[in-house]
Amino acid sequence: MTGDAVTTPDSELRGLVRYLPRAARPFALLARFDRPIGWWLLYWPGAWGLLLAGGLREHWPLLLWLLFGAIAMRGAGCVYNDIVDRDLDAQVERTRNRPLVSGAVSSKAAWAWLIALCLIGLIVLLQLPLLAAGIAVGSLAPVAAYPFMKRITWWPQAWLGIVFSWALLVGWTAVSGRVEWPMFLLYGGSIAWVIGYDTIYALQDREDDALIGVRSSARRLGAHVRGGVAGFYTLAVALWAAAFWMMRPDVFAILALVPIAVQFGWQIGTLNLDDGNDALAKFRSNRFAGLLMALACAAVGSASL
Repeated sequence: MTGDAVTTPDSELRGLVRYLPRAARPFALLARFDRPIGWWLLYWPGAWGLLLAGGLREHWPLLLWLLFGAIAMRGAGCVYNDIVDRDLDAQVERTRNRPLVSGAVSSKAAWAWLIALCLIGLIVLLQLPLLAAGIAVGSLAPVAAYPFMKRITWWPQAWLGIVFSWALLVGWTAVSGRVEWPMFLLYGGSIAWVIGYDTIYALQDREDDALIGVRSSARRLGAHVRGGVAGFYTLAVALWAAAFWMMRPDVFAILALVPIAVQFGWQIGTLNLDDGNDALAKFRSNRFAGLLMALACAAVGSASL
C-alpha cells in the first residue's frame, strides 16, 4: 500500500472471542471466528442454490444446516490454510500474528482442531440427501489444493471461487435432486463474484506479496484492478440473469438483480485502490451483497414453483 494506509491485523480479539477462556482464544482466532465475514461469504452461495431451486417453503431447515456447515468448514479451511502457509504468513505484516506463526497454537494442536471441525461438518453432511452429500464430499479435493494455488498461478482467486461457490451445488441438488443448467449458470456467476471481491481483498497485501513472490489477481491486474473487478462483477450479474431467465422468463425476474448490481457499482465506484482499510471495508460489504442476491433468488425461486 501507499500513502497513509494502515494494515488491519488478520487476527484480533474482538466480539464474542474476547469473552472466551484464555486457552480457547487462539483456537477461535485460528478458525477466524473473530471474522464472520468468511463464513457468510461461504454460506450465501449455498443459500442461493436452495432458494432459486424453490426450496424456501419445504426445505428451509437446510438453510440453517448450511449456515452451521459454513461456519465449521470455513473454520477448518482457515486452520488448514494456516498450516500450509505458516512460512508465508510469517513474512506478511497482516498475517504474522496468526496463532500458528506466533506460537500460540502448536502444529499438533492445529491438526487436532482441524479434525474436530471436520467432524462437526460431518454432522451437517448427514442431513443431506445422497446426491447433495456426494457433491459436498467432492469439494474436499479443491479445498485441499487451494493454499498451493497462490504459489503456482496468478489467479488463486479463481480457485477460491470454485471452492467458495461449491455449497451452491449442494443447496440446489438438496432441493431438486438433480443437476440443471440454471444451477451451473448460478455457479459460474458466483465464481466471478468471488474473483471480484477477493481481488479487492488482495489489495491489502500487494506490496508484501510482491516481496515474497506470492501471486494474486490484484498483482496481475496491476493498474487495471478497478476495471478487472468491474468486469467480473458484470459477468456475475449476466450469468445470474441467465439463470433467472431460465427459471422464470419474465423481465421482473431480471429486475430482482438490480439491487445487487447497484451495490456492485458502489463498490467499484468508491474503491480506494491505495487504502487497505477501504479495500477491507468494500470486501466485507459483500456480506450484504450476498443477502441481496439471496432475496432475489427467494423471489424468483418461489414464483417459479
